[in-house]
Amino acid sequence: MRVLRMRDGGGLDNLRMEEMADPGAPGPGEIRVRVRASSLNFHDLGVVSGRMPVGNGRIPMSDGAGEVEAVGEGVTDFAVGDAVVSCFFPDWQEGENGMADNFARTPGDGIDGYAREVVVTPASWFTRAPKGYSHQEAATLTTAGLTAWRALVVDGGIKAGDVVLALGTGGVSVFALQLAKAMGATVVITSSSDEKLERARAMGADHVVNYKAVPEWGARVREMTGGRGADHVIEVGGPGTLPQSIEACRIGGHIALIGVLTGASGEVPTADLMRRHQRLQGLIVGSRRHQQDFVRALDGLALRPVIDRVFPLEDAAEAFRHEMSGGHFGKICLEI
Repeated sequence: MRVLRMRDGGGLDNLRMEEMADPGAPGPGEIRVRVRASSLNFHDLGVVSGRMPVGNGRIPMSDGAGEVEAVGEGVTDFAVGDAVVSCFFPDWQEGENGMADNFARTPGDGIDGYAREVVVTPASWFTRAPKGYSHQEAATLTTAGLTAWRALVVDGGIKAGDVVLALGTGGVSVFALQLAKAMGATVVITSSSDEKLERARAMGADHVVNYKAVPEWGARVREMTGGRGADHVIEVGGPGTLPQSIEACRIGGHIALIGVLTGASGEVPTADLMRRHQRLQGLIVGSRRHQQDFVRALDGLALRPVIDRVFPLEDAAEAFRHEMSGGHFGKICLEI
């Protein structure tokens, strides 16, 4: 079968299409999945670019979606033909402490990922995909979709009437926009592109802010909300944007720190955070139970992921270059 591997320390020019042996039939408790799609994330870019070193020959891509081709003895959750989607932390089934080792067992990082045609894994490494979703749509859920779900629903406890501020128009922020609107919230979204802001407005964003035109956008968000501020902030920038996010968030509000696009470390205005009694919570994706709940919710919501472009697996390097350009709106996918 065809597989994409990283060679010679990583870098987009060192991604190689190769052949490897078919994994064969599933054993007890396992399923065989024909992988049909994956989606690109900032984490995947860190791996394939070599910024997050992995072993030579690693198969990248944390997200995988496809259909079950065979089930092993004892498997009752899935049947042949089921559409399924992978879990970012395959060993974190439920509870609060299942991913203490971070990426040591994340596909496409600590272990081989889904840039290949077939995998045989424990059945617990997948969940069902939402009804009616294409494989490309399902592949966007593993990382970006579940992160937005956990930030707003699991950790944030969003309710109708809340105000959500989403930074940027990448995969997580666009999912947050869609989920928040589906749940009756008001949404403010930021971008440096007026064109992207208009697309966000067309999707239901109530307020938009160009952060290049308005560097003090935290105060602008508070103005837009009658001086109160946002109940929830989807913070993807990290140290470069966190001071403005704190300014934009209401007293007692929730800031979900899910990205470090402006750097891995920096100053935190702790006095402002304390003065405003805010909850700053770091998070990385979620558990299999979170994903099952998310999929069940999507089965009842008229929500479809926003896919910017789809590239064939052999053009993965071009797909990552498109991601690096910052020109995308929503998710970039690979067809396998």
